[in-house]
Amino acid sequence: MFSRIGRWSHDHRRLVVGLWLALLLLGGLAAKAVGSAYSGQMTLPAVESSQGLDLLERDFGGHVGGDPATIIFRADAGVADPAVKAAMQEYFDRVAAETGVTVHSPYGPEGLGQTATSGPDAGKVAFARLELPSTVGFGAQKELAAQIRDLQPTVDGVQVEFGGNAFSEAKPPSSELLGLAFAIVILIMAFGSVLAMGLPIGVALAGIGVGSAAIALLSNLIDVPDMATTLGVMIGLGVGIDYALFIVTRYREQLHHGHTVADSVAIAIDTSGRAVAFAGLTVVISLMGMLLMGIDMVRGLGIGAAAVVLVTMVASLTLLPALLGFAKTRVEVTRWRGLVAAGLVAVALVGAGLKVQPLLVGIPLAAVVLVASLALAPLRREVPRRAPKPARDTWAFRWSRLIQHHPWPAMVLSAGFLVLLAVPVLGLRLGFSDQGNDPAGTTTRQAYDLMAEGFGPGYNGPLIVVAELPAGTTQEQLGAVTTALAATPGVAIASPPFTNSPTEPTAVMWRVIPTTSPQDEATTELVRQLRDDVLPSATAGTGLDVKVTGQVAVQTDFSDYLGARLPLFFGVVLGLSFLLLMTVFRSLLVPLKAVVMNLLSIGAAYGVLVAVFQWGWLSGVLGIEPAPIEPFVPMMLFAIVFGLSMDYEVFLLSRVREEWLLTGDAHTSVADGLAATARVITAAAAIMVFVFGAFLLEPNRVVRLMGTGLALAVLLDATIVRMLLVPATMELLGSRNWWIPRWLDRILPRVDVEGPVEEMEQPGEERQLVEVG
Repeated sequence: MFSRIGRWSHDHRRLVVGLWLALLLLGGLAAKAVGSAYSGQMTLPAVESSQGLDLLERDFGGHVGGDPATIIFRADAGVADPAVKAAMQEYFDRVAAETGVTVHSPYGPEGLGQTATSGPDAGKVAFARLELPSTVGFGAQKELAAQIRDLQPTVDGVQVEFGGNAFSEAKPPSSELLGLAFAIVILIMAFGSVLAMGLPIGVALAGIGVGSAAIALLSNLIDVPDMATTLGVMIGLGVGIDYALFIVTRYREQLHHGHTVADSVAIAIDTSGRAVAFAGLTVVISLMGMLLMGIDMVRGLGIGAAAVVLVTMVASLTLLPALLGFAKTRVEVTRWRGLVAAGLVAVALVGAGLKVQPLLVGIPLAAVVLVASLALAPLRREVPRRAPKPARDTWAFRWSRLIQHHPWPAMVLSAGFLVLLAVPVLGLRLGFSDQGNDPAGTTTRQAYDLMAEGFGPGYNGPLIVVAELPAGTTQEQLGAVTTALAATPGVAIASPPFTNSPTEPTAVMWRVIPTTSPQDEATTELVRQLRDDVLPSATAGTGLDVKVTGQVAVQTDFSDYLGARLPLFFGVVLGLSFLLLMTVFRSLLVPLKAVVMNLLSIGAAYGVLVAVFQWGWLSGVLGIEPAPIEPFVPMMLFAIVFGLSMDYEVFLLSRVREEWLLTGDAHTSVADGLAATARVITAAAAIMVFVFGAFLLEPNRVVRLMGTGLALAVLLDATIVRMLLVPATMELLGSRNWWIPRWLDRILPRVDVEGPVEEMEQPGEERQLVEVG
C-alpha cells in the first residue's frame, strides 16, 4: 500500500500538487469566511466551583460569575478631584450604556472599598469592577474589552489600565520564523543541497497551513482555546520537517544504490514512509488520549494538535513524493547562488522573527543584487561535495563501540544525570500563573501592579462564596458566616452578605479578598480551608450549602481535577507505547527499555521546568518570573514527547534490528544501526530543538513553557538516551534484546514499519537473512 501511494503520487505529481494548493486555498478561504470561535473558558464537571458558577448565573445573572475584569486608574491630583471624578464617572456611564457591561464605579453606592486608603497611593488609586457576561464566548468578551478601551478618555495626570483576561494583549507569535531559519541552516548542513532542504520546509508549511485552517473551523464545533493554533504551528513545523527529512534521506540513499527516481520514491515511502505513518499515528493517538481528561479545553487542545500532526503526516506521504518527482536527481546538486539565496532567506526570517528593521530593509536590496548577478559564472558553479564516509568510518560508529566497551559506566552515569535533573519534579505544583507574569509593558500587568500596590495582591483574585437560601434562614446565621470568613487567617476582607432580591431572596453571596495573590500557594490553601473547615463549621445546622467559587477557585479545581487524572493518562500512553513497540520489534525488553528511558528524559525535562519556571532559577537571565506550572502542560508534553521519541526509537531500532537479522551479531548491529541513523536523527533532533526552543523568546508564559519543555525533552532524548543509554543497555543485554515468548509472538499482529529489506539494496544485489533462533 505504501509503495503504491508513493508511486501514484510521483506519477500524478501535477494533480497531487494541484490538490494540495487547492486544499490550502479553500481551507484558508473557508476559515476566513466562517471565522473562528476560540474559547478561553474553563468548563469543569460537577465540582464545587462550577456548581457555584451555575448558582450565580441562575440567581444573580451571568455577569457575576464571569471572568473578573477591572478598570483601575491612578490620578496625581487624587481620585476625588472634581475634574477627575467627572471625567471618569462619565467614562463609566458610557461603558455601561454603549456595551451593556455592568460597571461598579468607585464613586457609586457599591464602590465601598474600591479606593486605596493606605500607603503612598492612598486616595490616588481607585478601580471600577466590571461584570463581563459569562454566557458569551471568549471572542465576544474580547470584543467588549476592545470597545471599552476605545471609549477610554484622555485626562491629564490620570493613568488608566485594564485588568482581566479579556484585556490581555496576546500577539501572534513570530518565533516560528526563527525556528524556520535554523531549520534551513541545519537541513543544508545535513543534505548539502538547497533543493533537498526546501522539500521538508515546503511540506511542513503545507501541513501547517491546512492544519491551522482545520483548527479554526473546528473551533466552531468544539471548545478550542486560542493557544491551540500556536501549539499546532509549533508541533507541525517540527514534525513536518522531521518526517520529510527521514523520507528524503531514504530517497537519496536509493538514488545512490542505482534505482530510478520513481523506484526510489516508491521504496522511500514503503520504508521510511511506514515509519513516518507509524510515528505520526502514535503522536495522534497519544494526543487523542487527552480526551480521557473529560475537560473541554484540554479536549480542544488535543484535537487541534492531533489535526495538525495528521495533516502534516499525510502531506509527507503524498505531497512529498510528488515534489520529489519534480526535483528528480537535482536534490544532489547545489550551486553557489542557491546557497546565497538560502542564506538570505534565513537571515530575513531571523530579522522578521526578532523584528530587526535593518535586516528587513536590507534583505530585499540584497535579493535584487543576487537576482541581477545570477548570470555570473562564479554563482552558477556547483558547490563541491565530499564523498560520504563508509558507515564504519564515521564518528557515530566509533562512539557506539566506545560506549559498548564501557557499558556499565555509560549507563550509570547517564541514567544518574537524568535522575538528578528530574529531582525538582518532586516539588511540582500545578496551578495557573496570574497576570503578574504578563510582560511589563502590557496594560494587564500594569493594572495588576497598581491593584497590588494600592490595595493588596488579593484584590487581583477575589473569591465568591454563594449559597441557596433555605426557608427560615436568619440574618444571624448569615452574619455567622461573615464573621467566620473575616476571622480566617489569609482573608483580608470579607464583605457582608448580598442577596439576589431585597423582598424574596433565594440566594446569598459574599466577596472574599485574600491576603495573597491568585497564584500564591497560600491562596490555594485558603480555598481548601474554607471548604473543608471554616464554612462547614459556620453553617452547621443551618441548612446552608455554601460553595466557594470565582476564577481562583475554578483554577484550583481545574488543577486538582487534572492532577488526579494524570496517572490514568500516563498509564494509557505508556501501555499503548509498550504494546506498539512490542508488536513492531517482536521483543519484550526493547519496549520496556524504551518506556523507562522515555520516562527518564521526560522526567528530566519536567525537573528543569520546575526549577526554572516554578522556582525561578535563572530568572534574571531568562526574564521568567516564578509561578506554578499550568496543569495541562505536563500532559501535553507527555503526549507530544512520547510520540516524537517513538519516531526516533523506531528509526534507530528498526535499523539495528535489520542489521541483526542480516548478520546475527547482536553487538556490532547496534553500532551499525547507530552509524546508519546518527546523521539524520541528529539533524532531526537539532531542528526540533531550535524550532521549539525559539518559542522561549515569546512573551507568553505558557508558550515559553511548552517550547522549553519540548526542546529539552527532545535534546535529552536524542543525546543522553540515544547516544549513551541505548547502546549501553543493548550491549549489556545482547541477543536477549530480541527475546519474546513463542506463544506471544504467534498472537501478536505483524507490523512492518521499515518495509521489505531486499528493496533497499542495489538492483540485483542479494543479501541473505540470518536465521536467528
